[in-house]
Amino acid sequence: MPTIKPISDLRNYNTVLREVTEDTPVFLTKNGRGRFAIVDIRAYERLCAKLELMSALSEGEESARKYGWGSMDAARDKLGV
Repeated sequence: MPTIKPISDLRNYNTVLREVTEDTPVFLTKNGRGRFAIVDIRAYERLCAKLELMSALSEGEESARKYGWGSMDAARDKLGV
């Protein structure tokens, strides 16, 4: 269950920060609408790494569609394996 709090709770920010864990961000609302998320730095870094990987995989797939897929033997030869 997500932790959702009004932004006014940041007046006592230590209490809000204690609720943030690696697996549980705290979402802040302003005027009843979602506005901010406070996340653990490790969770943020993991998310950034996943996005970077997904972007690289997408570029590779796009390149393969444009230029064609290579064979496993060609990949081994290119990598010297």
